[in-house]
Amino acid sequence: MLSYSFLQHYWWFLISLLGGLLTFLLTVQGGQSLIFTLGKDKSHRFLIVNALGRKWEFTYTTLVTFGGAFFASFPLFYSTSFGGAYWVWMLILLCFVIQAVAYEYMSKPGNTWGKKTYEIFLFLNGLLGTFLIGAAVATFFTGSEFTVNKANIASMITNSETGFVISQWANPLHGLEALFDVRNWLLGFAVFFLARTNANLFFINRIEDQSLVDKARKSLIYNAVPFLVFFLSFLIWILVGKGFSVDPATGAVSLVQYKYLMNLVEMPIVAILFLLGVVFVLFGIGRGIFAKSSTCGIWASGVGTVLTVTTLLLVAGYNNTPYYPSSVGDMSSSLTISNSSSSPFTLMAMSIVSILIPFVLAYIFYAWRALEKKKFRKEDLKEDGHVY
Repeated sequence: MLSYSFLQHYWWFLISLLGGLLTFLLTVQGGQSLIFTLGKDKSHRFLIVNALGRKWEFTYTTLVTFGGAFFASFPLFYSTSFGGAYWVWMLILLCFVIQAVAYEYMSKPGNTWGKKTYEIFLFLNGLLGTFLIGAAVATFFTGSEFTVNKANIASMITNSETGFVISQWANPLHGLEALFDVRNWLLGFAVFFLARTNANLFFINRIEDQSLVDKARKSLIYNAVPFLVFFLSFLIWILVGKGFSVDPATGAVSLVQYKYLMNLVEMPIVAILFLLGVVFVLFGIGRGIFAKSSTCGIWASGVGTVLTVTTLLLVAGYNNTPYYPSSVGDMSSSLTISNSSSSPFTLMAMSIVSILIPFVLAYIFYAWRALEKKKFRKEDLKEDGHVY
């Protein structure tokens, strides 16, 4: 019989892996933010939109799966964050709704808004969607302003008509206050420029138009440099600063110097995978910039992105660390994988279902490859019968 603690750690690992996969798939959003930068003429914009249009549903589906898995495995986080910091999550949702609308209607007959309007929708999704997701995830390290009173759960059971509230947000901005912390901006911009970096590598790999590929290689430099600056700034800030720590004996939460750095030291496997992820990302970028004949940088960078983000989220939740810290009061409201998870029965039942995950991943890989039998050329796309 699997222990409750094992199930909690297992499901945090799956959440972290989904987060890593989602960050890689934000390549689509990164490409959309480059529509007007690389697509100076209509033919190039046509290629870019259609190359991305065959992938956008992967990102959308993974985002929904990420949210659903979080709700099922750690419902207290879902109710606290989605019920409290709702302005941030509503803005993220809106960004992805306008993306779906754009791909669905931009080439429909009788489009009264014009194709340019929907291209702007895609650009906004690429700009705001990536930045806001990065800023929201940064609060896993920087903290959020909420309180949790679990005693109200028992009160609700004995008297369901009293309207007791379990989680309360301590700021009337309901999540938008995260934008007043520069550390959240750092990770937000890091995710934004990483998505654009991976998008350039994707265009180099998939588009058969030399002038557009040359533009993508040049754009790769302009986006990889700020990505590294913002990512390293955020990483150094959290590693050398104070982090949230839980006393396993008392459950008390406090700020500890070098907490996240010590997590890497005390979890050597996670540290090794994190360093491998960073190396893979740098290798992919280097291949894209310096190896003019190489088009495979996206795969190294993609693997590196998944490894790096997955291990960062493990650092945020493992080793007696609250993955969603409360920065108000005595910090006792901070959420950990042990005090916010579903029941052992629920986690066990979902773990049995999770055996199907490798088959789902295999299908995604198969579907992805099926859409890439040959590189994109505008001549082929016009004959395809399904264009955006």
